[in-house]
Amino acid sequence: MKPRLIILSDLWGKEKSNWVSFYTELLEEKFVIQYYDCCELAEIDKTEYFEENLHNQFINGGIEKAVANLLKAENNEIDILAFSIGGGIAWKAVLKGLNIRSFFAVSSTRLRYENETPKGRIKLYYGENDTNKPNNDWFQKHSIAFEIIKNKEHNFYTDKDFAIEICNEFLK
Repeated sequence: MKPRLIILSDLWGKEKSNWVSFYTELLEEKFVIQYYDCCELAEIDKTEYFEENLHNQFINGGIEKAVANLLKAENNEIDILAFSIGGGIAWKAVLKGLNIRSFFAVSSTRLRYENETPKGRIKLYYGENDTNKPNNDWFQKHSIAFEIIKNKEHNFYTDKDFAIEICNEFLK
C-alpha cells in the first residue's frame, strides 16, 4: 500500500494553485495524495480575496482553526509537503501530535516565530531573496535540514523546475 502524502496550499488556496499539479503528477506514483486548501482548513472568508485580508484572518485565529481541523482529519502516519502558510499550519499540527514520516515545507516564513522543533524528518526550502525567511541563528537553534534557493523570491515554488527538484528529493 502506498503511503499517504498531504499537500497543504499556500495562503491563496485552490483558486490560485494550478502549479500544485507540477508536484502531484510527479508524486502520485509513489503516494496517495490528499490536497488541503488552507483557507478551507482555517475557515477563511474569501469574499475579499486579497493578500492582506487573507493573511490577517490566518494570523487572527485562522492558523489555530486550521491546525485543529487538520488534526481531526488526519490520524494515521503521513508525509507532508506544505507551501508558505501551509508549512506553519503543519509545523504546529506536528507539535500537537500529528503523526509524520517526513515533512517538507517551502517558503514557510512564519516558522521564524517558532521556538519548538517538531520531531521527524524535516526539510525546509526558502528563496534567497525572501526577506521574511528565518535567519541563520534560527536554523542553527532548530538543527533542521534546509536549503536556500539562489536568486529566488517567496513564490519560487510555483516554478516547474523547482517542483521537479523537490519531488526528486522527496522520493529519496
